This record gives sequence, structure tokens and C-alpha cells, in this order.
Amino acid sequence: MTFTPSAPLGAAAADAPIAVPPKGGGRRRRRSRFHSGSRIAILVVVIGYLLLPLVAMLEFSTRGDYGSRSLDSFAAIFTYPNLIDGIVTSLEIAVLTVFGMLLLLVPTMIWTVVRVPRMRRVVEFLCLLPLAIPAIVIVVGIAPIYQWMGQHLGGIGGSPLTLALIDIVLVLPFAYRAIDAGIRGVDVGTLTDASRSLGAGWPRAIVQVVIPNIRGGILAAAVLAVALVLGEFTISSLLSFNTLQVVILAIGKRDAYTSVAVSLTALVFAFVLLIVIARFAPGAGSRGQGATEEEEPLATPTPSTTGAQ
Repeated sequence: MTFTPSAPLGAAAADAPIAVPPKGGGRRRRRSRFHSGSRIAILVVVIGYLLLPLVAMLEFSTRGDYGSRSLDSFAAIFTYPNLIDGIVTSLEIAVLTVFGMLLLLVPTMIWTVVRVPRMRRVVEFLCLLPLAIPAIVIVVGIAPIYQWMGQHLGGIGGSPLTLALIDIVLVLPFAYRAIDAGIRGVDVGTLTDASRSLGAGWPRAIVQVVIPNIRGGILAAAVLAVALVLGEFTISSLLSFNTLQVVILAIGKRDAYTSVAVSLTALVFAFVLLIVIARFAPGAGSRGQGATEEEEPLATPTPSTTGAQ
């Protein structure tokens, strides 16, 4: 049986527009491939720039006799008791620096955003000021204070943990930018006003409402603080405190191979430590789960056939 379309249907089919491919489609595809290739090239250059020094350090530290390879330099690390003490001291200073920085910076920034917005530029200027002051100038200015602390405060004043006071100042520029990015991502004023209207005091509003919403910025600031403390050398050396970098320099004067092995181990240790902080910090899993839920497409509702029937 042959079906012949009626006249109106044939006219409608004749008048139907013909699909024409959009102009410039090939150009957009070429531009997309160019951007993808550029991203890959930049990624390869950056990764190579970061990995080549580490590969060179590994090659140098594993050199043995007559062109052979040996791990004696890495095994010799455990023969230096000062190195273990330097690692422990640097980690303790890092912990004190992170807590001191967060205790000083987070409430101040939240208070300036909510209550005194005009002081925001002043706080930003004060936090960024350490970038313009060389470390040697900071040491010259603060050395008399440390000398007084060592004479009048006993063991506490002469402890290398007091370096956390200087490291808090040094980390302020980087921590400020990280926390400020987190604060700008949420409406802090609305959050604090809502919590205050529900009967929460200022400490409770900051701790239970604002801080969970800017946790990403706080975590980034903590990671930057740990990285800065583990790599700081100038101030601890001039003040004669045996931190990790100072001990590495002392080992390098006696054994270059072991010194490079220690430096490589310290870099890997710091990298692993930062990954652990970023991965297993409180709220890391919830952030990932929230991002997954946001990216999951919504189910398309299926139209009911009841009406059609």
C-alpha cells in the first residue's frame, strides 16, 4: 500500500527550511585544537621545569664508584642526629606559625569586612608590607629583641620555637591573599547578620558559620605557611638556630652527596606533607562530594502518557 501525502502536507514539506551547517565551524575546531595544544605544551614545560632539578639531584646523590649507582648517601642521612632534631624543630615551628597566623589574621579580616570596611586597605597594606622588607633588615631589627629574650626569659627565650614569631610576619602576605580569596567568594556580611539574628555571639558566628565557608582559603594559607617555614634559612641562620635548612647547609660542608640527598628527601617530604594536609584536612571530602553533586546532571522528567491518552 502506497501512502501519498496530501497537498497541504506536501506544501509544508516543500516550504520546510533546509539545515545549513554553521559558518566558521572548521575555524572554531582549529582554534580549539590550537588552545588544547597550547595547554599541553605549557603543562609539559612547567612539569619539566619542576622535575628536571629533582632528577638531577637524584642522579648526583646516587653516584657511586666507577660509574655505579648507590644509595649510601641516603643511608647516611640517619647517621646525623642533628638532622632529625632540625626536622622536628622545623615541624614544630610550622605548627606554631599556622596557629598563630590563623588566630591573628582570620578574625581581623572578618571583622574588617563586616564592621569596618574602610580599614580593609590598611590591613592589606600592613599584611603585604613584609614583601618589601628584606630578611636581613628584619633580622637586624629584631636581633636585640631575641637577645633580650634569651637573657631574661631563660629556656623559653632561647628556644628555636620563638622563630614562629618572625615566621608569622613573613607568611602574612601569602596567607592574606589566600584567605581574602575565600572571603570574597562568600557573602560574609549576610552570614554574620543571619547568625547574629538567630542569637549567636560574635565568636560563635565566626567559628561555626563563617570559617566553614572560607575553609578552602584557610587551608591554602596553612599550606603556604608550612612550605615557607620548611624552606626558611636566612633568619634562622643569622640568629643561630638549627632548623632543617641550617642543618642541611652544615652537612653540605662535609659531604656534598649526602647534602643533596638530604635536600631531595626534604623536598619530597614537604611535598607529601602538603598533599596530606590538603587531602585529609577536615572538610576535604565534603568539598569533593559537594562538587560531584553539583556537576551531576539533573534527571530529565519523563512526560506522563495519561494526558495523551
